Amino acid sequence: MTNNQQQFYEGCGREGLIRCIFLSEFHPVAGSKISCQVPEGYVTKDVFDAVNVYIIPKPQLQRCILTVNVMKTKIVGYPVKIDSQRYARNAFYFNLCFVCDFWARSVQYEPVVKKLSEYLTMMEEETGFLSKDEDDKIQLQTLLGRILSDLNEHKVTTIVEGENTIYLKIVTHLPDPPTVLDHMVPLLMSEYKSIPLESWDLTSQQILPYINGINHIARIAAEADVEVTLVKACIQNLAYYGVVKLLPILKYSNVYMCTRSLQNLTKDNMLYTACRKYVSLNPDRPSPSLAKVFQFYASMTHGITLRTICQRLSPQNHNIDERKLVIFGLQHDLIRCISKYPVFIGSMPNGRQRLYTGTYNFDEICCKTGLSAANIERDIDSDTNVTVIWK
Repeated sequence: MTNNQQQFYEGCGREGLIRCIFLSEFHPVAGSKISCQVPEGYVTKDVFDAVNVYIIPKPQLQRCILTVNVMKTKIVGYPVKIDSQRYARNAFYFNLCFVCDFWARSVQYEPVVKKLSEYLTMMEEETGFLSKDEDDKIQLQTLLGRILSDLNEHKVTTIVEGENTIYLKIVTHLPDPPTVLDHMVPLLMSEYKSIPLESWDLTSQQILPYINGINHIARIAAEADVEVTLVKACIQNLAYYGVVKLLPILKYSNVYMCTRSLQNLTKDNMLYTACRKYVSLNPDRPSPSLAKVFQFYASMTHGITLRTICQRLSPQNHNIDERKLVIFGLQHDLIRCISKYPVFIGSMPNGRQRLYTGTYNFDEICCKTGLSAANIERDIDSDTNVTVIWK
């Protein structure tokens, strides 16, 4: 195992290569066995013996996607039973399996495994393609080798066997779209800014001019004169495909903290160059130095507001636009926003106190009530039954 693989773990969300494809059959005398695999010997006898009851399972699990993670190996299969009197015991059991690293995300392989298994089922029913003698599996070995190579290199392959053709493609499954709330601020990613406005759908055309990393959802809906539910649905779709990123509202009263990713600013020359260019207040003046940019980020810590940092470091004197610096830091996970959550600790809440549950932060409460953060602050400071949690 490489050093990079050692830091991965089951559930980390990373995708890996298909390490092996094998066909398992149930022999009427020998029982479950691997009759063909590419590359040879990848799945050892110890691994197979540990999982063979799931490779050729009981009838209740036939034609179901099964994923087994054992002994640093993840196996994805689709067991099939073909009933026919031409077979011993009147049935032929097989399972075409993909093998990948134990930490790798495998959900994207499931439709491919199922489709390939159904194709092989059809081939077996027509020509006995799978149940041939072991010495006659050279054709299957070659087929699996081509599938393994094509899917790893191109994520797509075409199989032609006689008059039968099948197309296989690995489609990456994105995580569920984020929940979009009124107080969230969408930021259009730089690679999509050059797309002409007329190329977008109608709702996107109406709201894109107002997406600047400053306006929150409710404000965009008001300024674009678009129903807020439509704006949320549109932004959710754009966020799902990585076109926009959702940020917290930028306020000088906010508290930010740098993350471990801040060190990338000194190691990644492309990131550093992009940062200097983006945060420059005046493009006609020399770009700010790495030392000043890093000093500004490093000053962000618990209990220190953005306003205090600006008063102390005077970023504009160094050609730094502090708002763009914050936006760039949030976009690249160099910093994160520490939000305030008011909590009512009395007995019977009334009015705005019902919102002080610890689940709504200041930005969300401001959007729900239409009040400014300063008004909410005064309300909380004067109420002895309310405390504030920072997280």
